[in-house]
Amino acid sequence: MQILAMDTATSACSVALWQDGAITHHRFVAMVRGQAEALAPMIADVLDEADVSAHALDLLAVTVGPGAFTGLRIGLATARAMSLAADVPCLGLTTTEVIAHAMDDASLPDGSLLVALDSKRSDIYVQTFSCDRLALRDAQAIEPATLGPWLKGTPGPIRIIGDAAGLAHSALQETGVSAIQLEGVDVPDAAVMAALAAKRWSPKDPTPAPTPLYLRPADAKLPRNGGRLRP
Repeated sequence: MQILAMDTATSACSVALWQDGAITHHRFVAMVRGQAEALAPMIADVLDEADVSAHALDLLAVTVGPGAFTGLRIGLATARAMSLAADVPCLGLTTTEVIAHAMDDASLPDGSLLVALDSKRSDIYVQTFSCDRLALRDAQAIEPATLGPWLKGTPGPIRIIGDAAGLAHSALQETGVSAIQLEGVDVPDAAVMAALAAKRWSPKDPTPAPTPLYLRPADAKLPRNGGRLRP
């Protein structure tokens, strides 16, 4: 089985190819902007190195959010275009679950995992997982000051990862909630995505086209009066 995964949802751009049980080719570059220009060449490089045609792939995988509005659209548009052109199914994975599955078992022996991502606004994107990576609640966009009450009832110890882990940890300390900040996993990586997709997907299962997971409305708004100038 051959799976091509791609991510542009946060502050990185990555592509990975999973072939028959292992990641064989991988690109990862941290970047706040520029994913639109970087993604297609990355995909071409990975497929060329592997000497694999897009038509020979069994599955595409792409992150659907939460994340940056523009970044999500770049990845989703590219993945869905390749899916249609090559007649290959496309699986959507959330950024939070990809980050959660990047943790090794030794780093999360018990308790809960809080994935906290920078939204580039005053709030942060958060989701909690059990120690075996099962989602405890849906991803949400919340203000850091409300994080303590939001976590009420979550089994401890609570460990935090993601590029907003520092902010979340500080907010919890201010409200007296004990938590442990972990290092090393800040944003999604296509290599983790591809391996996760291989475990989750079966050719026998229907694979609906991925749709973006937006936790807030877009900043851009339609002009009043359809953009017409007032008399």
